[in-house]
Amino acid sequence: MDKGYENERFESLSIKTTTANKFRKYCRKISKSQSMTLLMMIEFFEDNKISPMESMGTNMETLERLIKKRINGVIAIMKDIEKNQTKPTVTMMQSLFKEAEPKRKTLILEKKDFKKNEKPHFHEERKDANEH
Repeated sequence: MDKGYENERFESLSIKTTTANKFRKYCRKISKSQSMTLLMMIEFFEDNKISPMESMGTNMETLERLIKKRINGVIAIMKDIEKNQTKPTVTMMQSLFKEAEPKRKTLILEKKDFKKNEKPHFHEERKDANEH
């Protein structure tokens, strides 16, 4: 039985034999009862505003335009999020990390308070090491 329709009574419809056979074969193919198959078909046409009398060409073009508009809308939303949320947040985080970094001290390689005539000892040693 069809869920939700157990208590409804049956009605008969008069349709041509070839159409009835084709419809029954389709119902078996999708594993639904004849009532549910017909109901699904009617709802499909109503929901999608499609008439079996008109061509699908114009409706498919309309559907394609609608999908493109929605995709463009999603892209615009993502760009807005990136511009107004992601980039400012990244900039703020980077500035916080720059302030939190320990300041690097310069290495002392030679004494700066030696007498003008006096040469530091380590320079002489380096010259000797380079000459050999």
